Amino acid sequence: MTRKQKDIVIGMILGDAYLQKTGKQNARLRLEQGISQRNYLEWKVEQLQNYFQSKIKVLERNNPIWNKTYQYVRIQSTASPDFGKLQNIFYNNSQKIIPKTITTIFKNPLSLAVWFMDDGYYYQRDKIAYLYIPNFDKESMKYLLETLKHNFSLLPILKKKKRGSVLIFSVIETQKLISLIGKHIILSMRYKLPLDPVSTDRKSHNATSSEIVI
Repeated sequence: MTRKQKDIVIGMILGDAYLQKTGKQNARLRLEQGISQRNYLEWKVEQLQNYFQSKIKVLERNNPIWNKTYQYVRIQSTASPDFGKLQNIFYNNSQKIIPKTITTIFKNPLSLAVWFMDDGYYYQRDKIAYLYIPNFDKESMKYLLETLKHNFSLLPILKKKKRGSVLIFSVIETQKLISLIGKHIILSMRYKLPLDPVSTDRKSHNATSSEIVI
């Protein structure tokens, strides 16, 4: 695994990716995106093409909260000791955690950009950014916030939600965040940045705070 690939995978793990253990040393990477973000999934696969042999599948899932069925795309990598090492770092049994060593491995703005493309949102009206995260344990959250401060000079506010948590970036912190990740955001995901000529999704820009989608 190249350094760039590892930085991308770290961002994926902080975001939506799942590492499934397949034996003592190996694990496989499972990636899913909404059907409208297929281009983003294809970019991920392209960056890690030496780990994928299968094709992207289009699947359906029912959301019991909204009682709606929606399509999504999924792909799984081959089993690899490279993913096995990361699974041992970022999981306690099957529970995803933030390891104590996160400050030493989460240093590249590219990782931050991938995480933002997975779980971030820019709210145009207030000019602030959000990063949605699972309800990690207290230690995990402590390590994550310390790393954002130490490695990226970012000071978001943590707010607990029913089904997860969110990191809220003030206007100034959002400007710092965008300056770090902007050049790494791929074209199809630039709707998550402040409006610019290459924006691809005006509807997302006009969402209200109660309609935020990532």
